[in-house]
Amino acid sequence: MSINTALLAGTSGLRANASALAVTSDNIANANTIGFKRQRSDFTALLVEQDSYSHYNAGGVIASNRAMLSEQGSLESSNFSTHLAISGDGMFVARRKAADATATDGYFFTRSGQFEPDNEGYLANTSGYYLYGWPIDETNPIPTGPTDLNVLEPVKISNIGGAAEATTNISFSANLMASQELNPDAVNYDLTVDPTSSMASGDFTPDFQSTIQVYDSLGGIRTLAVSFLKSPNNANEWFAEIHAVPATDMQDTGRPDGMLASGVVSFTPFGQLDEANTTLPTTIDILGSDTVATDPQVGWATDAGLADQTLTLDIGGAISPGGLTQYDTPSELIESTVDGRAYGVLSSVEVDQDGYVNALFTNGLSRAIYQLPLATFANVSGLNLEAGGAYSASPDAGQLNMKAANEGSAGVVQSRALEASTVDLAQEFTDLIVTQRAYSASSKIVTTADEMLNELISIKR
Repeated sequence: MSINTALLAGTSGLRANASALAVTSDNIANANTIGFKRQRSDFTALLVEQDSYSHYNAGGVIASNRAMLSEQGSLESSNFSTHLAISGDGMFVARRKAADATATDGYFFTRSGQFEPDNEGYLANTSGYYLYGWPIDETNPIPTGPTDLNVLEPVKISNIGGAAEATTNISFSANLMASQELNPDAVNYDLTVDPTSSMASGDFTPDFQSTIQVYDSLGGIRTLAVSFLKSPNNANEWFAEIHAVPATDMQDTGRPDGMLASGVVSFTPFGQLDEANTTLPTTIDILGSDTVATDPQVGWATDAGLADQTLTLDIGGAISPGGLTQYDTPSELIESTVDGRAYGVLSSVEVDQDGYVNALFTNGLSRAIYQLPLATFANVSGLNLEAGGAYSASPDAGQLNMKAANEGSAGVVQSRALEASTVDLAQEFTDLIVTQRAYSASSKIVTTADEMLNELISIKR
């Protein structure tokens, strides 16, 4: 009977609007929840087959709810370097457990980026979801995979060992005085005749000498002396040597004490380095302590425990302006710069826009330890809603695709920021009024249908 279907339609309206009220209430309650995506109620008419020649049967309405995950919330600044926000479509990958997670523990996806270290140093947000990322091994490529969740590891920022970096590049700028008085002993300088008689061994006094401090593979500081002696053969030519101080830093191969390299530096009549006629090596290969060096090789002392090291010497200004010059002013060191760092301990952790988690050390070094993948889905609205502002995969969402930040539509990662809730309170209060009125109207349907049924029943009286 049509009156009965009207009664049922009114009841379905009450249920649907009650559900919409719950959604609106949840939105309002989470207006300040980080990473919260507002929910929306969609109403769908339940039509039944009609007999247009007799009477109409009401079908009623049903409410379905979905999270508006594609909406971007505004970014708010934070003082914590591990507070993260995403500007784009991607989501962080997380799990409920860190190191003790097993294959049965699922993966979740969230925009709630208020990650902070727990008592073991694992990053977890306030809802208890642990952040996962691709581990970075300096000797192996990042094991990225668009769908392979098994290569991910929980991001841990404690117990990170200190770091040091060996010197690989030396830039040396100095001026050698063109009118330098010739040292009478210089006529006897010839390493091809007597390789042990040198400026390094003290048999010849250099006209100019400067020291440079470099770093070995363990972050230790080593001192190199660069010595120059005016050549009697050419007014624009100097003998040059590079040796370690003290000489015991190097293996004894029968060469002059601590000698690393020797040669000639030549200059043009305009005081610039004549690289074509300069024979001082610009690359010095130093063997590690576990390899015995033989002349003309050079190597670190066998008891030092050091790795192989290659030093690239820039004296022509290729790396930085300057280099060696010969002008008629007193010889002086202008500048010497080296790369590498002494040992340093972890000072802080920062995340860049590409999603790299970088460990910063007290010596100025920075080392990437993880890269955060951003999970994307063809239909994010199809994800299953989970507790704590997280979502899980579902067939309706489509295939998981993990991308690096700044790749496609995944977006960029913003450190020291949090994504605000997408709830618009003005809209929610408007929806609240509309829902209340619709609920009241549905209740009127029920009462009206009830009165009509009473009238029908009273006919028999």
